[in-house]
Amino acid sequence: MESCPSIKNILLLDSEGNRVAVKYYSDEWPNNSAKEAFEKSLFTKTQKTNARTEAEIAMFESHIIVYKFVQDLHFFVTGAENENELILVTALQGFFDAVGLLLRGTVDKKEALENLDLILLCLDEIVDGGIILETDANVIAGKAASHSIDAAAPLSEQTISQALATAREHLARSLLK
Repeated sequence: MESCPSIKNILLLDSEGNRVAVKYYSDEWPNNSAKEAFEKSLFTKTQKTNARTEAEIAMFESHIIVYKFVQDLHFFVTGAENENELILVTALQGFFDAVGLLLRGTVDKKEALENLDLILLCLDEIVDGGIILETDANVIAGKAASHSIDAAAPLSEQTISQALATAREHLARSLLK
């Protein structure tokens, strides 16, 4: 496990430091209040930086943090203090670009909340249990968007149509029994 690059968390916060989408892969933050305190202090430390064109790297509470901002969203990836920064930046960039593709270039809090299901699917495609699975934004966005049966449906409605198809299938099975 030591030789495999890992991520402690991926955070997507708004311009006030509030959660939009977060995933923790480490037990370092044992409860929700510890996680929120970490997010608030991280946001406070980084909010005055200008990480809009390129990702920034910082040490914070013995962790390496890579982050990037766009509009009113702040993207963060956290790794251990001995983690490779380039790998963390690559994971951050994959997440950032995949969200941009799924939101069709309109990356802001309103669009992110309207498509929260796709963003959470992105997080699941990028990292599993702290291990980085994918960093190519096109692959991540493609897998997140392909969780739909109806390919003609808009991206924002794909997971709903998939859920309805699954419900229909379960109903049909129960009627056949």
